[in-house]
Amino acid sequence: MRVGTFVLAAQFPGQGQGETLHRAIRSAEVAEESGLDSVWLAEHHFVPYGVCPSAVTLAALLLGRTRRIRVGTAVSVLPTAHPVALGEQAALLHLTSGGRFTLGVGRGGPWVDLEVFGAGLAAYEHGFPESLDLLLRWLREPRVAGLGERFPFREVPVVPRPSEILDGGPEDDCPEVIVACTSPKSVKLAAERGLPMLLGMHCGDEDKAGMIALWREEALAAGHAPEKVAAAGHVSAGVAQIADRRAEAVETLVKSMPGWLKQGLDAHVTVDGRHRAMRDPVAYTELLCRLHPVGTPRQAADRLAATSERTGITRFALLVEGSGDLAATEENVRRLGTEVLPLLA
Repeated sequence: MRVGTFVLAAQFPGQGQGETLHRAIRSAEVAEESGLDSVWLAEHHFVPYGVCPSAVTLAALLLGRTRRIRVGTAVSVLPTAHPVALGEQAALLHLTSGGRFTLGVGRGGPWVDLEVFGAGLAAYEHGFPESLDLLLRWLREPRVAGLGERFPFREVPVVPRPSEILDGGPEDDCPEVIVACTSPKSVKLAAERGLPMLLGMHCGDEDKAGMIALWREEALAAGHAPEKVAAAGHVSAGVAQIADRRAEAVETLVKSMPGWLKQGLDAHVTVDGRHRAMRDPVAYTELLCRLHPVGTPRQAADRLAATSERTGITRFALLVEGSGDLAATEENVRRLGTEVLPLLA
């Protein structure tokens, strides 16, 4: 089982943005020190829900500060990025880190970001498949031309080539790409391309198992080899809070997370003025505590093992900054690595 942290760089009420980013960086450094497998970085614009606007930039910093741990984006928002620019950045990080970078991509939401970056609502509603396919071609082929409506361009060479041999590895080695999936449509999109899914922390085991079953069915129908389908490597996002008693872990999150969630989610602005119903922050926090490894080390390990058994998932990206406090976050990461991981071995 491969357990990593999910870093949103969440700005809690009363905190500065520099303080928030420092906590995010320290949590990643401590994750490597504590033996965790990976760090996954979120990307948001113009909202305190997360103050990292470029997951690939923060990934570059963390790859330079670490030596073993994998670093991935969860996710880079594709509708507001040029797929070639993102592909170039992914190839650069892949090559310079010795293959430790994973590129997670997603549609994002119908936010004002689409207006600010000039992408337009159509990029969110219809343009994701074109962007994803162009990105994949850039990561896999030596020369690429833009063949779609949104990104038409003449054929150009791919520089640097991500498939350069790494430490004697296979020549076709490329950065791993995963897709955030929240609907049957996005599940089918990922499955047809044989890409693993990142499944959100709002989903329970039953929902995740259903999405994985649909992915498997669609991937096989698309002609992907059964052995590749069986080893897809989907990632489950969640929340982790470790304490000596479960009540203590729950209390920590219920005291701190609703303030962050309300401040962060209320700040989202839609590009076209459509109404977006936001979750009740207290009820959502309580739901996350029920769904994920929140409690003693033994309870957290049992929760992860149960999710793995019910869904087949063996990779986890766990939000560890739910307390909003630097020292408490560092302790939470250390306990996850030194007390929970051994129970899963």
